[in-house]
Amino acid sequence: MLAGFLADQRATLVLKCAGLEGAADLALRSVEPSTLSLLGLVRHLADVERRWFRQVLAGQDDAGPLWSSAADPDGDFDGATSDPAAAAAAWEAWRAAVDFAERFTAEAPDLDVSGHDAWRGTVSLRWVLVHMIEEYARHNGQADLLRERIDGTRGL
Repeated sequence: MLAGFLADQRATLVLKCAGLEGAADLALRSVEPSTLSLLGLVRHLADVERRWFRQVLAGQDDAGPLWSSAADPDGDFDGATSDPAAAAAAWEAWRAAVDFAERFTAEAPDLDVSGHDAWRGTVSLRWVLVHMIEEYARHNGQADLLRERIDGTRGL
């Protein structure tokens, strides 16, 4: 059930980004001074997926964020440019992160599989799935508004 709700949230992000003219639309900012964009959301969620599933649960210390860092915590949003190669790289990273997370979840013996997070201590796969649903739901609400700003599309 949790994996299904998360899959629905992931599909919603894809839907909110579908059918746009190109990378320039994906990189369009909301309103100044915010750097929020659909492309920034894709980059952010790729980093979030990598963090929780690869780093925390799978213990892959080398699977750090691709665009944000301690020195540049908003790099996922700030660095989202209208370059088509940047958009393609973001989608490729997001899909790879989602593929890993889906495999990890499917292969886990139960939802009590756990890992250590520096902020929260020990977290279970169950906790991570619920957190990811919340993370996507929040950002998909932002994506609704961004998409409406870009081309007036509502209700996707």
